[in-house]
Amino acid sequence: MKFGPSARRSARIVTPGTAAGLHSIPWRRPRSRGNELTVIKVELHSHTADDPSDYIPHSTCQLIDRSAELGYDALAITLHDRQLDVRPYADYARLRGVTLIPGIERTIEGKHVLLLNFSRATEAVKTFDDLARLRANEGGLVVAPHPYFPSPTCLGKLLESKADLFDAVEYNGMFTAALNFNERAARWAMMHGKPLVGNGDVHRLRQLGTTYSLVDAPADADAICEAIRRNRVWVEATAVSVLTAAGLMAEMFAANFRTGADRSHSDERGYSIG
Repeated sequence: MKFGPSARRSARIVTPGTAAGLHSIPWRRPRSRGNELTVIKVELHSHTADDPSDYIPHSTCQLIDRSAELGYDALAITLHDRQLDVRPYADYARLRGVTLIPGIERTIEGKHVLLLNFSRATEAVKTFDDLARLRANEGGLVVAPHPYFPSPTCLGKLLESKADLFDAVEYNGMFTAALNFNERAARWAMMHGKPLVGNGDVHRLRQLGTTYSLVDAPADADAICEAIRRNRVWVEATAVSVLTAAGLMAEMFAANFRTGADRSHSDERGYSIG
């Protein structure tokens, strides 16, 4: 399944102005050819073991390695409510052909919002008024992640009233052929002239590679964000099986439950000692 500006793609080579297909094409790193555009493969929503909220079994380096193996050119690491300093990993990633984009999945008034390529001032954003001020001062990208999924942390109806704060809308990789909460997000984005970005929302490495973005930009964080803002982005989305989706959700829920219980037990011990 593909979404994006009207385009024909052959092995990820994009010619402007022709019709898009509706099937996935196996990845092959593109090259420029005549007047066609060379696009890069990008993941904009991923988590690592540094995440303060969820249990994630892989390290930042393992995420970079797997992304490189799958032909990704750029990767945003978006921990919950903590912006990882990606500078210590930049050379490691660059040697593997991957550009790192700073990011965070920030909880703003109880709702998740992806903030990409901003400074660590993102960690102080608590309200949508704060977000408006951040946008006015910095040139990052604001993405609505999984806005219509059935979770209280998803934006839902709030996306309508806060539409001007968002540069793009996520098409999330957690969907099956029979159940797809992205469909409403895709309709909303089309109605409001917002670009869609394909994201894996990676909590396990096996989530990489089914849904991602193809961006008409050099592999540079500023250029990627600007290209998305200008709607020079296409979504590659492949449904996962019901068994795969159920297995992932069960694994993540169980892991978070165990680690949450461990943290609670640790806190109780700390309190009793103190």
